[in-house]
Amino acid sequence: MASHFVFFGVGLFLASCSFVAFASDPSPLQDLCVADPSSPVLVHGSAAPLFSNISRPVMVNGFPCKNPKLIQANDFSFSGLNISGNVSNPSGSKVTPVTVSQIPGLNTLGISMVRLDFAPGGVNPPHTHPRATEILTLIEGTLEVGFVTSNPENTLMTKVLNQGDVFVFPEGLVHFQRNIGTNANAVAIAGLSSQSPGVITIANSVFGSNPKIPDDLLAKAFQVDTKTVDFIMSKF
Repeated sequence: MASHFVFFGVGLFLASCSFVAFASDPSPLQDLCVADPSSPVLVHGSAAPLFSNISRPVMVNGFPCKNPKLIQANDFSFSGLNISGNVSNPSGSKVTPVTVSQIPGLNTLGISMVRLDFAPGGVNPPHTHPRATEILTLIEGTLEVGFVTSNPENTLMTKVLNQGDVFVFPEGLVHFQRNIGTNANAVAIAGLSSQSPGVITIANSVFGSNPKIPDDLLAKAFQVDTKTVDFIMSKF
């Protein structure tokens, strides 16, 4: 019986280690670490002596911690998700983010969220979140959603969502949403497993990079002529 408990304990330990190893954001080492973008260097706790002679800014993974004595309730709050996003744009959609940039108190907590608004026929174009898995709940309307697995299978996983339905987009995979309602807007709320999930919109990255990716390279990659590539680039 004792061996079973030892095995169970080891299993829990390995599982917890795996969670830490594969998490997108590092686990916090204190209760609070409110983001302080104005701080040039991270000096915290027992690590402070290591940085005592540094006279230039140091880049950190995330944001340095605000002085705990200056933390306020507003550092953990955001208002505005009740307001519909402006969908009068070519894609017919609007994403309202609530990340560490909007709530400094999210720093080190590994979570954020967004509101998504869609006009009839509006799309959130194919994109990825390099640092987060996304879980989406449809509040109003009807959405077609999907993601594509990585090479070489490139399998499309797609589903039509109705009010109250939930769908998960795995971290790093290309995914999209489209309002297939003909006469009604759609609204969704999504949670993301990072304080700063990032977003890479495929078309913008490929055809709107700065400087431009050579059009002959893209023509070969997409098996079209350079005039077609140049035309698409002109849209971005």
